[in-house]
Amino acid sequence: MKSISGRSGMRLWLLTFALGFLLAGCGGGGGRDTILGANVVSPIPPTVTLVVPADKTVGVPIDTKTVTATFSEAVGPLTGSASFTLTCAAPCISPPNSVTLDATNRVATFALPANATLATLTTYTATITAAQSLFSGLRMASPYVWTFVTGGPLDKVRPTVILTVPATTSPGPTPAAPSNAAIAAVFSKDMLPASLNTTTFTVKCAGACAMPSGIVTYNVASRTAFYAPAASLTIGTTYTATITIAATDLSGNGLAGNQPPPLPAASNYVWTFVAGAPAPAGAITVMSTTPANGSSTICTNATINATFAVPSGLRMDPATVGAAQFIVAGPAPGMVPVVASSITLDAATGRIATFKPMASLAVGVTYTATIKGGVAGVKDLAIPANSMVADYTWTFATIACLTPGAINLGSAATYGIMATAATSSTGPTQINGDVALNPGTSQGIPPAQVNGVIHVRDTAAVQAQSDLLKAYNEAKALPPGAAAPYALGGGANLAGLILPPGTYTSASTVLITGPGVVTLDGGGDANAVWVFQIGSSLTTSGGGGVLLINGAQAKNVFWVPTADGTIGTSSNFAGTILAGRDVTGLTGATINGRILAGAITAGTIALDSNTVNVPAP
Repeated sequence: MKSISGRSGMRLWLLTFALGFLLAGCGGGGGRDTILGANVVSPIPPTVTLVVPADKTVGVPIDTKTVTATFSEAVGPLTGSASFTLTCAAPCISPPNSVTLDATNRVATFALPANATLATLTTYTATITAAQSLFSGLRMASPYVWTFVTGGPLDKVRPTVILTVPATTSPGPTPAAPSNAAIAAVFSKDMLPASLNTTTFTVKCAGACAMPSGIVTYNVASRTAFYAPAASLTIGTTYTATITIAATDLSGNGLAGNQPPPLPAASNYVWTFVAGAPAPAGAITVMSTTPANGSSTICTNATINATFAVPSGLRMDPATVGAAQFIVAGPAPGMVPVVASSITLDAATGRIATFKPMASLAVGVTYTATIKGGVAGVKDLAIPANSMVADYTWTFATIACLTPGAINLGSAATYGIMATAATSSTGPTQINGDVALNPGTSQGIPPAQVNGVIHVRDTAAVQAQSDLLKAYNEAKALPPGAAAPYALGGGANLAGLILPPGTYTSASTVLITGPGVVTLDGGGDANAVWVFQIGSSLTTSGGGGVLLINGAQAKNVFWVPTADGTIGTSSNFAGTILAGRDVTGLTGATINGRILAGAITAGTIALDSNTVNVPAP
């Protein structure tokens, strides 16, 4: 088994790229010369399509060891006139330049010295200049600059595996896993790409089984590691996939897996599956888009999304869903390409692609979006991969408006729970995130139950309390829902409802009574946001919970009760609770989000055998 690296990986990438380019000139899919009807988008210089930490991120841990940038195509070394720098204003001392490129020459990593940390509560500016395409020889049109602000605490939250393909079952093995598909794991945090390789991510079979060789890759945009066997697995054979504690996040924290010893120690993540019939072959298609084709009322800060129909039933390959395959340009006849700040696939299904523009779109312009098909177009994770037969193109027009974004949590974003009066726990509670208490002193969460750092009345806790109040006020200040379904009556029960994105407002209480759940439907928009303004209290009971579908993500859901929140027994809840006062978690409830209590009144958090998972940013 081997990792894709070095010259052989680069030669393979360039051969594939060149073939796609030639085919594009002959009417096939792929390549940088993109034909959009009668309009031609000329070859463009390389661009930065994703950065970690993201632009304007607040609360970046000071022990972050790497800053990364992903390019739209392979670039040459960032030396000489090309550079990647990280700076901060005096008296802060800027870290020394230490930059490397990965095997594909598309991911640049700025690495800090092993014993160095960033300065606390400091703005850092990262700049990439004059990166040169290995294919066209063109250099970046202008420097790419982004900023982030550090927090106070060290990052001690261990990364976890939140999803695997094939799925993890207990006790396992998972039956009927497609024998012709890559094996994948999605992480809760950004991982250090170099820590995921054929030593830390293995797939093995027992006895006389001959395991085919394979390659391991890590996709920064989707926080996903892939093991791709060189040949199909043997049907009926049981395989064991293992990711070891040597797989680390950007702060060097080893994996919190599913093996002994339990947290707070690191452990391996192991799952087993039986290879079954191969996934069926079939051409990928675009099932839906947001905006829809012909839409004429799109806000200038909107993202562009495409949901794929994948006959194999597998996820899309994120390495094939990038700037060369997802193109937005306009207006005609010039067809100037829109630069993306990121092009990502959703973690839940791996089939919703989101193009986030670097800058707001222009008002009154008709844009054309294209998903590339053919040899160099989008593909799934089958071996060999399935592709789209032809390009898919749609148009939309913009108007002067802004789509509401997620509530800015500031430094409070890293906390699983944060209270202003007291915290307590009974039973085997697990907080996958930090804990803060300020100005109270009664902190009752045992350290062994916290995958992170506990802050009581320190600088970090003071800042978190301040940011909680700001976030609470921001959510309450949004224009209220004035008509159905956004205007909620007193004592509204959301169970059984399917709700689109938006701001929902109740002057009284909001209930989710089980066994029903409220379904939040993103409609294919992975950046869709829900804010529930609640005049009194939020209560789930009888197993009532929250179901996210079609791109909806827990990080974009906010529940804002003026008084209290109660998450009932065995509820499966999603979203961040920004409570004016207290929050109680009853036995066995799981919160995929955060509990931030006491924004306006001294607030307590009382938990009982609960799990709180801070969403990935």
